[in-house]
Amino acid sequence: MPLVEELGIDLGTVNVLVYIRGRGIVLQEPSVVAQEISTGEVLAVGEEARAMMGRAPETIQVRRPLRDGVIADYRITQRMLFYFIQRSIGKFRLFKPHVMVTVPFGVTQVESRAVREATQEAGASRAYLIPEPLAGAIGAGLPIHTPGGHMVVDLGGGASEAAVLSVYGVVTSSAVRVAGVRMDEAIAAYIRRKYNLMVGVPSAEEAKIRIGTALPLEEPIRMEVQGRDQVTGLPRSVEISSDDVAEALEEPLSIIVNMVKTVLEQTPPELASDIIDRGMTMIGGGSLLRNIDQLLTQETGVPVYVADAPMACVAVGAGKAHALLPYLRRTLSKL
Repeated sequence: MPLVEELGIDLGTVNVLVYIRGRGIVLQEPSVVAQEISTGEVLAVGEEARAMMGRAPETIQVRRPLRDGVIADYRITQRMLFYFIQRSIGKFRLFKPHVMVTVPFGVTQVESRAVREATQEAGASRAYLIPEPLAGAIGAGLPIHTPGGHMVVDLGGGASEAAVLSVYGVVTSSAVRVAGVRMDEAIAAYIRRKYNLMVGVPSAEEAKIRIGTALPLEEPIRMEVQGRDQVTGLPRSVEISSDDVAEALEEPLSIIVNMVKTVLEQTPPELASDIIDRGMTMIGGGSLLRNIDQLLTQETGVPVYVADAPMACVAVGAGKAHALLPYLRRTLSKL
């Protein structure tokens, strides 16, 4: 075991993943914190806190301290990071770890400083920031050290990003704050409009995972959802289909498709020809949605591939980036 652990942390709006060089992914937990409102005491973090969402009494606030991929509550984020770092490497370490944390490409200096300071206060001796598309490309095994175009589409929880990379740098990129959370909200709103049924975001997320699809299926699949009837106020359940979910997701997915098209339009011609040959690589939890790769291929005319273990790519790439620091300093110095 090395004296100084090197961690890669995918600090996401919905999930936090921690990768340790030599050990792999050691932690995957929801980025949710439960806090006592009157005292400010943190009662639960991660999976334990998520179980309280929509079920906690008024004295307890359950929330995500990150919004759209950036810190919304600095102090709670710092406590959450401290908890996850301790869980990953143990409480009693002689040397503090070196930590590489992912941030959306194009974050402001204020947002970058908030992430770096929160990471240092959470127990890191050195804190580096790396753009999520770059970390994801490294984690997906793309040869971004070569002078050729490689495109990644990262569908996360709070934000979606597309970027073209070459020679360890980002050539062009675009991001929208529409991703997994916005999809869940769209499904919940659709069920409310069509079936007069109020369902929670966790139930909508479950529907997205179980029967969600970007394009209608030849044989629709169905599931039952429970909620509160808007008219009577009483509990009720309805059966929804994958076609319902596909219709509900039309608007958020069209925003993501337009973002990808924008990046392709801004890509220099030589790199664009590389992308046509090699295709795009999809990473992030959103890429697990059925037929999302087919939708992008259909809309852009470029082949789209989903990376192996897409949810882990960003954390894995952040961890592996420690060994590439001499080559990445030019890109990382801008954060």
